[in-house]
Amino acid sequence: MTLAKLDQKNCYFYNMNLLRKIGYFTAFVIPALVIVGYYLGGWWNYLAIAEVFIILPLIDHLLGVNTDNVPKEKETTVANDYYYRFITFLWTYFQVAFIGWGIYVTCFGNITAIHEWIGFTLSFALVTGGIGITVAHELGHKKEAIERFYSKVLLLTVSYMHFYIEHNKGHHVQVATPEDPATARKNENFFAFWFRSVVKGYQHAWHIENKRLERNGKSAFSLSNNMIWFTLLPILVCGAITAGCSIYAGYFTWQVPTFFFGQSFLAFTLLELVNYVEHYGIMRKKNADGRYERVTPIHSWNASHLLSNFFLFQLQRHSDHHANAIKRYQILRHYDESPQLPAGYPTMIMIAMVPPLWFKLMNHRLEQWHTNTELASK
Repeated sequence: MTLAKLDQKNCYFYNMNLLRKIGYFTAFVIPALVIVGYYLGGWWNYLAIAEVFIILPLIDHLLGVNTDNVPKEKETTVANDYYYRFITFLWTYFQVAFIGWGIYVTCFGNITAIHEWIGFTLSFALVTGGIGITVAHELGHKKEAIERFYSKVLLLTVSYMHFYIEHNKGHHVQVATPEDPATARKNENFFAFWFRSVVKGYQHAWHIENKRLERNGKSAFSLSNNMIWFTLLPILVCGAITAGCSIYAGYFTWQVPTFFFGQSFLAFTLLELVNYVEHYGIMRKKNADGRYERVTPIHSWNASHLLSNFFLFQLQRHSDHHANAIKRYQILRHYDESPQLPAGYPTMIMIAMVPPLWFKLMNHRLEQWHTNTELASK
């Protein structure tokens, strides 16, 4: 390679890296719109919803897919760049403050009409579920104790702390198999999937944690059982906040548990919609020894749409994430051989809410994936 071409390549990498660094801050646009919508009042509380499900898909479509990857020789440098970690740390502190603000305005603010309650809570869950759980997911895979702690804090704010256990030790082991509650079956609609994934995922997290304690010679009923804490902590925290607000107000502030658990329900429902989209119908083959084949980039649906990947910290490059779970979000790669979604997550989760439309759009793509994998294995 000539010196001129090398300089050109380095310049391109620098510009793309700068674009990424700026791009990941777009995640903060959504909570900003929630705050603006609240203070404008009325139907403006739906402003963030319009952004996520109308404006973002439109811009995503116009900008298209970005298949650029960080050059292999630059991966270590980019992965170790503290800036990208700082954004996720900043988001953790922001979300805790955002939850506090949400509780305050629902108790003592100007939300009175039912349509304002619905719009505000739905919009709020787009932040805590759509982005917050995405950040928790990223941090929960890392080795550093502080990152894992921040992951748990974020999951506490949406009452879904068992995800920390089930996702890392359950889903990533069993993904794309009938044993995984978070892998949707072909022709399974989202609503049936939601019930199975939520209920069985929670049960499986208990099973994993009880087995861990058994290996360490401890009782499942000991204080060392994380699932006891993960179940109780959101209730205890919400109870303490409710008590404090009630004492301050001089009456029982029913708004606190209504809002806190309402946005939690919507947030983890959004997570399950994403799970449904990411893994719909894809199954790994069993080898002759009865074990499933190794997870590779062909075992998750992928979407490399530019803008929505900024908002979601490249969660849509899910194929590489499952093949290399410990990889940091900023260096996840696009693989042409991965099954590709026709649109980014905001569009796909809207379609998933309409089962006939989802099946019509996705089943032939799933069948094509089966055909391709069969041909590749011969």
